[in-house]
Amino acid sequence: MDEAALEEEKLEIIRRYRQLLRVSLKTREEGDGRLIRKAFDMSLEAHRDMRRKSGEPYIYHPIAVARIAAEEIGLGTTSIVCALLHDVVEDTEITLETIEKEFGSKVAYIIDGLTKISGIHGQSNSPQAENFRHMLLTLSDDVRVILIKLCDRLHNMRTLEHMSAKGRLKIASETMYLYAPLAHRLGLYAVKTELEDLSLKYTEPDMYEFIRRKLRESKEQRTKYIRGFIRPLRNELARVNVSYEIKGRPKSIFSILQKMRKQGVEFEQVYDLFAIRIIVDSDRKHEKIDCWNVYSIVTSIYRPNPDRLRDWISNPKGNGYESLHTTVMGPKGKWVEVQIRSRRMDEIAEKGYAAHWRYKEGNQSDNGLDNWLSRVREILENPQDNAIDFLDDFKLNLFSEEIFVFTPKGDVKKLPTNSTALDFAFEIHTEVGSQCIGAKVNNKLVPLSHTLKNGDQVEIITSARQKPNKGWLEYVVTGKAKTKINQVLKEEKRKKAEDGKEILARKFRNQKIQMTTENLRILCLYFGVQSEADLFVLAADGKLPKGEKSFKSVIHDHKEKVTRRGDRPAPVENKKAGELIIGDHIDGSLKYSFAKCCSPIPGDDVVGFITVGEGVKIHRTNCKNAIRLMSNYGYRIINARWAGQKMADHSFSAGLEITGIDSVGLVSRITDIISKELKINMNSISFTANEGTFIGNLVLDVDSRGHLDSLIEEIKNIDPYLQVARTDLNEV
Repeated sequence: MDEAALEEEKLEIIRRYRQLLRVSLKTREEGDGRLIRKAFDMSLEAHRDMRRKSGEPYIYHPIAVARIAAEEIGLGTTSIVCALLHDVVEDTEITLETIEKEFGSKVAYIIDGLTKISGIHGQSNSPQAENFRHMLLTLSDDVRVILIKLCDRLHNMRTLEHMSAKGRLKIASETMYLYAPLAHRLGLYAVKTELEDLSLKYTEPDMYEFIRRKLRESKEQRTKYIRGFIRPLRNELARVNVSYEIKGRPKSIFSILQKMRKQGVEFEQVYDLFAIRIIVDSDRKHEKIDCWNVYSIVTSIYRPNPDRLRDWISNPKGNGYESLHTTVMGPKGKWVEVQIRSRRMDEIAEKGYAAHWRYKEGNQSDNGLDNWLSRVREILENPQDNAIDFLDDFKLNLFSEEIFVFTPKGDVKKLPTNSTALDFAFEIHTEVGSQCIGAKVNNKLVPLSHTLKNGDQVEIITSARQKPNKGWLEYVVTGKAKTKINQVLKEEKRKKAEDGKEILARKFRNQKIQMTTENLRILCLYFGVQSEADLFVLAADGKLPKGEKSFKSVIHDHKEKVTRRGDRPAPVENKKAGELIIGDHIDGSLKYSFAKCCSPIPGDDVVGFITVGEGVKIHRTNCKNAIRLMSNYGYRIINARWAGQKMADHSFSAGLEITGIDSVGLVSRITDIISKELKINMNSISFTANEGTFIGNLVLDVDSRGHLDSLIEEIKNIDPYLQVARTDLNEV
C-alpha cells in the first residue's frame, strides 16, 4: 500500500475515534476521556499489523463495537474501554495481567468473559456451545459481558459479506439461534430486530430480498397512509395539550416473513406491515395515567379490536418492556397497531438492560429482568455436562411471552406462555416440583400437564414418594423445570450405566474378548445407540436382544468388513475446496443423504453437516435443525450446492398445504391439475372440510424447486381464495 493510502487510513481511524468520543459524551465523567484514549492507543498498537477480511485496518472493528455500546445501547466508559480492548487478549501478545495492571480488575474480568476458550474439546461437545456457556457464567457478576458481546456480534453481522459462504452461514445461524433471542430477553429490541434481519439475509437470501423489495416498492403508499392516519391524532393531542412524539415504522423483514408463514398468506395479505408509536413526555409519577389518556384519545378516533389490547404497563414483560399496544381499524378498512409509552419506557424498549439500570430506583428488585437473571444464575449454579443441553435449556425461555399466575396466598408468578402446573411447581421450588403429583387450578383438580392461563390461581399437591420421570419433559416448557428434571434423569442414568457396564464386562470376560473403546463403538453401531452409556443402560435394563450373534462374532464380522473395503473414513473436504456438489457423479468421495426434517430439493439453498457414521446430511439453510447445528457445530459444516437444476432419474418428495373456501368440484380440479395435466405423482393426500373451508395436505414427487414453484402457481390460478404453502414432510 502506498504512503498516500496509509495516510488516508490514519486520518480515517482518527475520524472514527472522534465520532466515538462524541457519542459517549452523555455518559462520560471527568477523567474518562483519558481512560478511553489509553484503551484506544493500546488497541491501535496491538492490532497495528492486522486487517479484517474486507482488507480494512482491524482497529475499525473495536472502534465500531465501542460506538455501538455507547450510542445504540447507552453503556458507559468501562464498557467502551472493554469494547476497544475486547480482542487484544485473544488475538495479540497482550495478557490479562497487563489489562488488569493498566485498567483495573473490573475491566480485566469483563475482557476475560469476552475472550473465547482455547483448547481441545471432547467430540460430544461443541466448542461454540462451550464458549457461549463460559461467557454466560460471567452473567452472575456483570451483564456488560453479554451486552458488549452483542455489540461485537452486531458489527460482525453488519460486515458479514466479506466472510466465506460457509462462514456466513455458520455465524448467521449462530446469531439467529442464540444472540437474537438473548438480545430480546435483555430488552434490546433494535439490536434483536437487526440481528434477525441480517441473519435472514444470509440464511434465506431470496426471501429476504423479496420482502425488502416489496417494502421498498410500497414505501411511498405506506408513508402516505401513515400521514393520513396520524393527522386526526395530532389534532386531538394538540387540543388537550399533550407533549408527545409520534412516528410510524415498518415491521422488520424477519417479523413479516414469520407472519406470512404462520398465517399462510402472501406479502400483500399481511395487514400490519407497520406500527404507529406515540411517545409521551411525562414524569415517572404520572406516566401510566398519561399513557391511558392517550389510549382513550386514539380509541375515540379509531375503533379498537378488543382482543388485541396488550397492557404491558400494569404488568411489564420479563425483559423490562413497558408499553400499551392496541390494534385499531384505520382508514380504508386497514388494521393498524398503535404503541403508546412514555419517554422512559421507550428508552428501555430500545436500549434494554442498560436503560433499565439507569432508571432503577433505590433497591427495587421486582423488575422482570432481575427475576430472569436470578433464574439464569440458578441454571448456572447447576451446570450440565453437555454444553448443548445447557444451551437448549437456557434458550427455552429467551423468546417466550408471559402469563401471570397466582399462588393460593395471592402472590403473582410470571411464567412463559403454555406453562403447565408442573412448571409452576418448579417455579415455587425445585423440591416442590420434584414431589408434585397434581394441582388445583381455581379450586379444580388438574393433572401435571394442565396448561395454565393468565389469572389462574394454582395450588400444588405433593408427595414425598414422587420423583421426576422422563415423561415429565414432554409437558414442561421452562428452563428451570427441564434443567432439574434432566439432572435427576442423568443421575439415574449414570447409576444404571454403572450397573450395565458391570454386566457387559462379565459378558466380555465370558467370551474372552477385550472391552476396548473400539469394541464398544462397534457394538454401539450394531445395536443402534449413540454412546457407550446408552449401551450400558440397555444392558442394565435387560434390553439387549436375546438370540443375537455373540459379541465376539459381531466384532469379528465388523473388522473383517472394514479390512475388505479398506478403512477409508469419509473426508471432510472433497477435491472442490471443501464444497460438496450434490448430483456430481464424477466425485464420489463424500457419502451424503437428504435430511428428513426439511426435505431439500434441487434449487433450495442447502448446507452439508458431517455426521458421525452417516456421512453428510444435506439440510435446507432455513431448516430449524440446520440453524441449531450450524450454531453449535460450525466446524462440521461443509458448503453444498446442486450440480444442476435437476438430478437425472431422481425425484424428491415435497409437502404442500392448501387452504381455501370449500366448493363443489374444487378438490377434484386441484388433483386433476397435479396428476393429469402436470403428470405429478401424489404419494399421499388428505383434505378436511370445516364449516365452509377446507385444508389439504399433500406429499408429491417433484424434480426441482422450480418444478414445485410452477405447480404452486398453477394451483393458485384455480381459485382466487386458494392459499398454497410448502411444508416440511415431518409436518404433513
